[in-house]
Amino acid sequence: MVKIQNPVYIYMSSSFLNEIMTYQLIITEKPSAAKKIAEALADGKPIKKTEGKVTYWEVTHDKHDIVVAPAAGHLYTITESEKKAWTYPVFDVKWIESAEVDKQAAHTKVYVNVLKKLAKKASAFILATDYDIEGDVIGYNILKFCCGNKEHAAKRMKYSTLTTEELRQSYQHPEKTINWGQTNAGLTRHELDWYYGINLSRALSLAVKTAGSFKILSSGRVQGPALKIVVDREKEIMGFKSEPFWQIELSGSVKDKKLHKDVAISAWHKEDKIFDKKRAEEIMHKTKGKPAVISEIAKRQFEQSAPTPFDLTTLQTESFRCLKYQPKRTLEIAQDLYLSGLISYPRTSSQQLPEQLGYKKLLQALVKNPEYKELAARLLSKSSLKPNNGKKTDPAHPAIYPTGIKAHLDGQKHRLYDLIVKRFLATFSDPALRETNFIDIDVNKEIFVAKGTRTIKSGWHEFYAPYVKLEELEMPLVDKGDHVKVKDILKHDMMTQPPKRYTVASIIKELEKQNLGTKATRASIIETLFNRGYVDQTTLGATKLGIQTVETLEKYCPSILDQQLTRHFEEEMDEIQEGKKKGVQVLEEAKDVLSKILTVFKKHDKKIGEELIVANREAYEIASTIGPCPRCKHDGTLMLKKGKFGMFIACSKYPDCERTFKLPVGGLVKPTKKECVVCGMPIIQVIKKARRPQELCLNTDCPSKHEGVSSKDIHDLESGKTEKKCPTCKSPLIVRKSVYGIFLGCSTFPKCRYIERVGERPKYQKKETEEKVEVGKSEEES
Repeated sequence: MVKIQNPVYIYMSSSFLNEIMTYQLIITEKPSAAKKIAEALADGKPIKKTEGKVTYWEVTHDKHDIVVAPAAGHLYTITESEKKAWTYPVFDVKWIESAEVDKQAAHTKVYVNVLKKLAKKASAFILATDYDIEGDVIGYNILKFCCGNKEHAAKRMKYSTLTTEELRQSYQHPEKTINWGQTNAGLTRHELDWYYGINLSRALSLAVKTAGSFKILSSGRVQGPALKIVVDREKEIMGFKSEPFWQIELSGSVKDKKLHKDVAISAWHKEDKIFDKKRAEEIMHKTKGKPAVISEIAKRQFEQSAPTPFDLTTLQTESFRCLKYQPKRTLEIAQDLYLSGLISYPRTSSQQLPEQLGYKKLLQALVKNPEYKELAARLLSKSSLKPNNGKKTDPAHPAIYPTGIKAHLDGQKHRLYDLIVKRFLATFSDPALRETNFIDIDVNKEIFVAKGTRTIKSGWHEFYAPYVKLEELEMPLVDKGDHVKVKDILKHDMMTQPPKRYTVASIIKELEKQNLGTKATRASIIETLFNRGYVDQTTLGATKLGIQTVETLEKYCPSILDQQLTRHFEEEMDEIQEGKKKGVQVLEEAKDVLSKILTVFKKHDKKIGEELIVANREAYEIASTIGPCPRCKHDGTLMLKKGKFGMFIACSKYPDCERTFKLPVGGLVKPTKKECVVCGMPIIQVIKKARRPQELCLNTDCPSKHEGVSSKDIHDLESGKTEKKCPTCKSPLIVRKSVYGIFLGCSTFPKCRYIERVGERPKYQKKETEEKVEVGKSEEES
């Protein structure tokens, strides 16, 4: 029986869902979020429906019939309004289904079809995508194109965690409209980035074509300035001139009144770095053989405040410091933890935990987890709970925090979750108290200073263990006037060092400092610089291609790299979000600015193209050179080559030398300029997605890869004397070799892909240094 709840909506029980009816359609960003929301809202059990590999949910909540349906990220993208010849500038754009222009987005087509079908019977629309700029852009396009221009009619669920309580609250008290500030800022950003990306990439590629070659090059609104930051640091390192300086160290011992025995003491001359050699020699001459006495004792106590809660950038930098996870990987894991309901939304700029979260409730939830029970209970025993909030805020979400929901985690997910929980707990803890002790030692009027810092009161250190990395050095208990037994006074010859290259974490921090990109895009910008060959992924130094690209653009069209211009548009995005500016104004300004940049570029495009061709050739040569061919009589060089079946390595003197090497499938191969300590063959680096880079000997017959299997065993298997059957299809297994080592593979490959490892890789010693080297293992395996 149909029951009319109000004049606008008609609701029915779930048994009528396949008959004529209307319902509220809740749209989520991902399938996992749809499932969480359906489970949270369902008064009974949610009904799972599948259509074309898309799963959506039918539920009843408070007598309201609801369908919860997911997207799969961006279902729509920007493209040219009309496809014309490859030229620039181009500013006429339209939104179109992602599947129509991107093969990798083909899977999104079925989501569009399902949402269009479900929208036809919906009487009300609620947007429940991630509450940020990208989530609002995804939702806006679905409401507009799938739901028949319902973007102005839809309500908005706002939540920071996928917990049942918060999702129900979010549904019961939705915002009356979608967040137009975020939506307009997001739509403008997408269009602005498209203007820059398509026009600058076309300009660079066509410049190379004008100069007589062909290569697709890319740049973007943030990519260019980000590359310049890395190149500027690389140039600073390259141009650095080391200067000699000297440091003078006193080592000896002193009677410790607490321990009642002599203890070692080390002190450094108070002038620290001495750049005048004569002064250093004077100190050495004055102190030689002279008595040493303690002339001054001082101590200074200071409080270390608890750390601030995690925003995304500090989570990424701390994860890199403590766990060595790349920022992109940290965000992926954090997103999985969020979708599992274990932490709050990670793409936040806030370092503040508001009281409305209910600190006590969150800690009580963590008490139920044995791993955090003792620490959480200690905080609950405090008279008041107040986190050490930071300065940064985010109107959409609080800082990252654990929800307290228990789940079985292992590996990387557990380690990152543990870091997040410990950080959350530490923010509520007391300051730590540290003390630094200074002891001045007088040797013939030359003062040497010994100092050490120790923790007097642990405070938050206990809650953030094992992620607190502090040196603890307790000084001996002595009195002024005590004598020091001098063992030696050494003059250390030193050289000034160039600045360090950025790490992935520190470059993201620098981009945030410069207000370039967004919290969600900075990691992918760095990834793009790696993929384009502008920045070396291992050292994070600018490659020759990156340096010469920046030099060329600086010479002819520096505006492409202008950080101030990029920062200006970022600030205007914020003004759009705050309702102070309209997107159309910003886009018109961008068109004008970009048109002027491209006009200048066109005047020099041939010269730019010629210089970029040279840079590309040199960079390709460097990236393709593996090392000297070890068996070639013609002084050949092993080079990376691209063939019909993928990448391989061959001698540059082909056909005189026909030496070739197979390479792993699905990995990026790079030269290392190293040689195998066992066989002397070149070492290559293999980089695969979500794995640490591996350094492998190129030689498949290297003894390091056959340890654990005797030559006779290998011979017997290869000759057929010994036979093993494939457990999958019962066909014979045959010996195969790769850069990873020897293994058995099914003889029917590729029909059957069964493989079986033979033996284990050995440990080899480099005789000269007795240094242990494990050949062919990744750092993670070691």
